[in-house]
Amino acid sequence: MAMDNNRLLMQLEKLRREINREIINPRVPELALEDLRPMLTMVAEARADYLVELLELAKLADGKAPSPDQIRRLRHCRETFDELVAAANALETVIQRDYLDVRPAG
Repeated sequence: MAMDNNRLLMQLEKLRREINREIINPRVPELALEDLRPMLTMVAEARADYLVELLELAKLADGKAPSPDQIRRLRHCRETFDELVAAANALETVIQRDYLDVRPAG
């Protein structure tokens, strides 16, 4: 029985790869390392914004609880950062699983 399960899982993985490549590859241009720099920079900027907002909030709060407005600004920074990280991770997965053609660097 385990052999049947393993075979099905192997076929499932193959089918998933074929379907994802069929759908994603035509819609996303071939990428090379230099194409990823703006995306990585954007994620790093969002991370820095989040950390700066936290440190500024702590400095202004002087040990007191932050105001609802301060929390909203911090939350916005976190949500932006988290969303960009999730998208970058999704792109990395697409590349790892060979759903997308890549160009050699240079």
